[in-house]
Amino acid sequence: MYLIIKYFCSVEYQLIKVSNKQQLNDFIQSAKKLYKNDKNYIMPLDKDIETVFNPVENPAFKTGECVQWLLYKNNEIIGRVAAFYNQSPRTGSITGGIGFFECIDNQNAANLLFDECKKWLKEHNCLYMDGPINFGERDSFWGLMVDGFESPSYRENYNLPYYQALFENYGFKHEIGQTTSLIHEGIFNFERFSKLAGRVFANPAYTFDHIRKRNLEKYASDFMEIYNKAWAFHDNLEPMTMDKIMVLMKMMKPIIVEDLNIFAYADGKPIGFYITVIDVNQVFKHVNGKLNLIGKLKFLYYKTKVKRIRGIVFGVIPQYHNTGMEVALIMKFREAIRRQTQYTENELAWIGDFNPKMLSMFESMGAQPIKKHITYRFQF
Repeated sequence: MYLIIKYFCSVEYQLIKVSNKQQLNDFIQSAKKLYKNDKNYIMPLDKDIETVFNPVENPAFKTGECVQWLLYKNNEIIGRVAAFYNQSPRTGSITGGIGFFECIDNQNAANLLFDECKKWLKEHNCLYMDGPINFGERDSFWGLMVDGFESPSYRENYNLPYYQALFENYGFKHEIGQTTSLIHEGIFNFERFSKLAGRVFANPAYTFDHIRKRNLEKYASDFMEIYNKAWAFHDNLEPMTMDKIMVLMKMMKPIIVEDLNIFAYADGKPIGFYITVIDVNQVFKHVNGKLNLIGKLKFLYYKTKVKRIRGIVFGVIPQYHNTGMEVALIMKFREAIRRQTQYTENELAWIGDFNPKMLSMFESMGAQPIKKHITYRFQF
């Protein structure tokens, strides 16, 4: 299935809906040509993108649908995009989004991709399209990078700087700003945070633990309980399920450092966590998206040279806000990472501008903003 669009009888665009394995492979590989001269680009793992579009492996297909398109100019791929929607089983509301957008620096070409997404989403009763986002959880492939192009992290959206103009010229509006910061021992405001955490550590009701890979189900259950309480105030939140979190835990297992994933408990009940992974993009820049046998050998070798840890989710249930628990989790993490001499930097990703309290806390820690992403919305 395809559309052919002509401009001024001289340029022919062909828009093809991805419908087979070869076209999906073309979709995944098409970015390589766009970024061939970009020294900062790190090819995402083929498998990570394939999983997003696999109904068996991606739980998002249980409540939604996804479609992808390739855009050709004179028989060469010049763009791609995916569109998707989810229907909340709790409220019945339908949310629409687009992601995995890539395009040459040409507004007409970008508009063709956006128009096709808009048409498809409207046909499925969506009132808007957010993008670029993931067909799945927010911890991956979420937001358009607009600042800090030097050090893209694993499963973080990276794009060419001109993409911002392509989105905004089409009519997308800023919905969420997402800041990623960097902290290391040399700039951490230790004394202040040590005093704030002292009253928590002095309270015998509070205990702390870290993930143990041999018992992932226990920590998955604790994560689910904390997440569903801590993020309950967010609009359109879909509660985390054990199926979802176990998929994520198993996927992250090879890049988890047990001691650096901290859980907090009050009278034995889970109340907070700080979840981190090693920044394996420092490894994957050597494998060109392929985790085959050679890629796995490279992974084992370069994994020992990774210097950066990436904090991907941090939360405390509302009942324990303003108790110092957030600070205590950070101090427990600091204690652990000081024992892990391999890692010298901690990336704090990503904090939305809807969470000024967390942004303020990171600033008071001494954390330095290094990247910014924007999630855009186009209202129909």
